[in-house]
Amino acid sequence: MAVTDTLFEAARAAMARAYAPYSKFPVGAAILAEDGRVYEGANIENLAFPQGWCAECTAIGAMVMAGAKRIVEIGVIAEKMAFCPPCGGCRQKILEFASPDTRIHLYDAAGTARTMTMDELLPFSFQTDTIDRG
Repeated sequence: MAVTDTLFEAARAAMARAYAPYSKFPVGAAILAEDGRVYEGANIENLAFPQGWCAECTAIGAMVMAGAKRIVEIGVIAEKMAFCPPCGGCRQKILEFASPDTRIHLYDAAGTARTMTMDELLPFSFQTDTIDRG
């Protein structure tokens, strides 16, 4: 199975577990990390907007808690919007664990992907190497 197919299936499975009672906009994300494992996440809403978590953040949290630190590829799917991109905040969060050439796959319901690099998704981003960590 191709990486894009694996990420699609994992993101779709995660989307099915989303907790989105307020927006009714379930989203799923799946990360292929440098350790070869796939980490899933779904959006989890909270009545006190914007205190919920996006699917991408949930997947990043699962990855980090398992000990992985680098995103190789990520896939995102939303039930009500084909090729749904990560929000602006998630783009920066993804970049924290990715490189400018990391591939981002945005899926429709059939599994067709629109693929771009992190740099294409978030041009002119804050880069961790530009911060003096003293």
